[in-house]
Amino acid sequence: MKQAQYKLDKRVTNREYKLLLKPAGLDRRSRIMQLDSLLSAFCSKSAVTFFHSDNANTGLRNVIFYDTPEQDLRQNNLILRVRESRQNVWVDDWCEVTFKCRAGDVAQSMVFDPTPSASHPFRLRFKEEVLRGDQLGTARSIYSNNSILDTVPIDALFKKTVPSAVKFFPDLARLNLSASTPVRIVGGRTNKILEACLPLGTLMFGSGVQAHCDVAIWMRSVGDPIVGELAFSYRVTDENRDKVKAHQRADQFFMALQHAIADWLQTGTTKTELVYRQR
Repeated sequence: MKQAQYKLDKRVTNREYKLLLKPAGLDRRSRIMQLDSLLSAFCSKSAVTFFHSDNANTGLRNVIFYDTPEQDLRQNNLILRVRESRQNVWVDDWCEVTFKCRAGDVAQSMVFDPTPSASHPFRLRFKEEVLRGDQLGTARSIYSNNSILDTVPIDALFKKTVPSAVKFFPDLARLNLSASTPVRIVGGRTNKILEACLPLGTLMFGSGVQAHCDVAIWMRSVGDPIVGELAFSYRVTDENRDKVKAHQRADQFFMALQHAIADWLQTGTTKTELVYRQR
C-alpha cells in the first residue's frame, strides 16, 4: 500500500477492510466455522490477538439499492441503500437509510454532501475502505462520505421519485434530474438481497486500534448465496489517529491474510458492484 495511507486524512472516521468470498457453501454454518478456524490460526501465526465471539447471533436484514433507470446515481459515484432488519420471517417497522458518495480518492468522495434534511437522527461518517488490490496480497483504498439514518419508519421512507429522494438528501438536487424521473430498486424487485451477518470477534492491532470482525453472506433467498464478505473495521479517533504502527499492522495483516485464505477469495471489488451487474 502507498505510504500516504499510513498518514490518515484528518477527516477519516472509520477504516473498513473487506475481502469478497466465493459463494459456494456459505449458507452452511460448518463452512463458516472452517473460515473462522483459519482466521484464528492465522491470528496466532501473526501474533495478532483475536478475542472470539463464542455466542454471537446471526443478524438478518434485507438490503435494497435504489437508482434511476439510467443509473444517474451510480454514474456520479452515489449510492442510496436501505437495510431492513428482520426477526426470523418478520421485517421490522424501522429501517436504516444510507446515502454515500464513494470514489477512488478523497477529493472525489467529497464532491457531494450527504447530509440529510429529514428529521430522523443521523450519523455522518467518512470511511476509508481497504479492498484487495489487483494481485493477491495487495490492497487499495476507496473513500466513502456517508450519512446514515438508523431509525426511519418504513412507512415514512422516501417515495420512489426524485423529488421525494431530494427531500431526504438535498444535495441530490445538483444532479438536475427531471421531477418525473423514477427512483427504483436496482435490477427490479427480484434484485433484493437477503443478508446474513455473523460477528466473529475482535482483532487487536495495538495502540487503541481494535477491529470488529464479521462475515456477511448475501443471498437471493435462503440457500442461494451470491457472494460473501470477510471484513474487519475500526473507528479512527483523536486518540489513535496518529498511531501509525497500529494502522500499518492492520494493513499488513489484511494483505497477508489474503494468502492464508486464497482459495476462499472471490474476484471483484465490492458487493454493491455485483448487485448492479445482476440488474
